Amino acid sequence: MGYGAKGYWDAVSDAEGLCAQADAAIAQGRGGGSLGPARRDILLAVEDPNFSTHPGVDFSTPGAGLTTIIQSAAKRLAFEEFHPCLGKMRQTGYALGMESRLSKEQILALWLETLEMGNSPDGWMVGFHSASSAIYGRPPAELTEAEFIRLVAVLIAPASYDLVGSDAKLDERVARIHRLVAGACAPAGFSDVWLEGCGQRAE
Repeated sequence: MGYGAKGYWDAVSDAEGLCAQADAAIAQGRGGGSLGPARRDILLAVEDPNFSTHPGVDFSTPGAGLTTIIQSAAKRLAFEEFHPCLGKMRQTGYALGMESRLSKEQILALWLETLEMGNSPDGWMVGFHSASSAIYGRPPAELTEAEFIRLVAVLIAPASYDLVGSDAKLDERVARIHRLVAGACAPAGFSDVWLEGCGQRAE
């Protein structure tokens, strides 16, 4: 608990710099608002369905899994090298500290900027908007829905998917997300981050 509390106060201490970093990204058109409402909704439906209302952690929403968007951002902002167990406690504390000082839009902007996005022809990609430009040559708001969903699909395991070439595993993940956003299926439970409830059998 002490390690979690340390994470909380570390985030409070870092809050001014985090706010400035987030506001700069938003001003440059790299925040969640730049995606457009429909695309933002797709992203949140997959990654953190209750993002707008939960207090930084979520232990019940179907498809939420163990890591919210703010916990995911905290993992990259607060650690040079993350180790499970005690690291998870500090990560959660840091996330709660961020939640107490930053707006949801600032949190979303920091998360988008720090996302691991997999490989491009020019190397490893970091940042959702950067990946959109690297793979498609356009910002996320200008992508087709299929292109946008393909970027969202890699977030669960960026090193395991190929955004550049043909990838049957990625195609299956994309298909599950299409079914989810079309309302044709739902996650099988809280831990169903792989959307098993939206597999082929769901049709």
